[in-house]
Amino acid sequence: MYQFQCDYSEGAHPRIMQRLMETNLEQTVGYGMDEYCEQAREAVKKAVGCEDADVHFLVGGTQANATVISSVLRPYQGVICAATGHINVHETGAIEHSGHKVLALPAEKGLLKAAQIRQAMEEHLAEDGPEHTVQPGMVYISFSSEVGTVYSLEQLKEISAVCREYGLPLFIDGARMGYGLAAEGGDVRLEDIASLADVFYLGGTKQGALFGEAVVIVNDALKKDFRYNIKQNGGMLAKGRLLGIQFLTLFEDGLYFELSQHAVSLAMKIRDAFRAKGFAFLVDSPTNQQFPILDNETMERLSKDFRFSVWQKMDAGHTAVRFCTSWATRPEAVDALISAL
Repeated sequence: MYQFQCDYSEGAHPRIMQRLMETNLEQTVGYGMDEYCEQAREAVKKAVGCEDADVHFLVGGTQANATVISSVLRPYQGVICAATGHINVHETGAIEHSGHKVLALPAEKGLLKAAQIRQAMEEHLAEDGPEHTVQPGMVYISFSSEVGTVYSLEQLKEISAVCREYGLPLFIDGARMGYGLAAEGGDVRLEDIASLADVFYLGGTKQGALFGEAVVIVNDALKKDFRYNIKQNGGMLAKGRLLGIQFLTLFEDGLYFELSQHAVSLAMKIRDAFRAKGFAFLVDSPTNQQFPILDNETMERLSKDFRFSVWQKMDAGHTAVRFCTSWATRPEAVDALISAL
């Protein structure tokens, strides 16, 4: 059985495992204050091109989202996001559990538009007594999105400009940041993310690490006491060096970007193979997630040898499914899928 169900099925890249083994019996201080975490912070700051950024290591994506959002918002504020956004559909109400409403807006192919954010703010401010409704307090977007799409640099600039006009911190979920940066035809660099967002994170869980996300805070106003928020949200790992070692390995010599490109290049082979056979797609994704629309017969036949996600029922005879590549996807697995097609 070949696995294309998700991009976090495997453990970790061998270089990370080797580094963890080599340092296993070392004694270091805890809670992310060790030398490995400090070296990793410097490596991340160099990669994003922002020496003044604060870098914090958390365990997982939902935890990172909840911690960042709850630290930014006032009690009466909510967070604007796409209706398909991870915080709105895949995190079991974690944001609402923290006391903040998710203000979901319709999204075209998983992406928000600057005009939508402006409209949401104008409608709120135009209300007769806006204090009777939840105040938009920040904007959340994903790069790449839940359906594998990515923002262009111009779109990100427009969103960032609207956010700054209305004083809304822009938070970019980067659980699949590397795959978004490696997108076919993409024009966004990591330095652009750092210059346009107020806070973002670099995913490790889905991109070669055993676990972990690196939260990068660019806006000085959001930096103060963030470690208190990490602790309160259960995100302060006692053996913090386990996170530092992983991100140091990923970012000290470009491994993060190499692994991202590997996954995307194989996903493009899958996309081209389905296209060549005449299959339509739910969305045109330039990243590691591909969503072909299969007839029932083809879906049943492929499911005997390949595991993939059932995404959306299109009609009685067709279903959109997801094939997801990762940093560890083997080229022979992709070749087997193409042969089966």
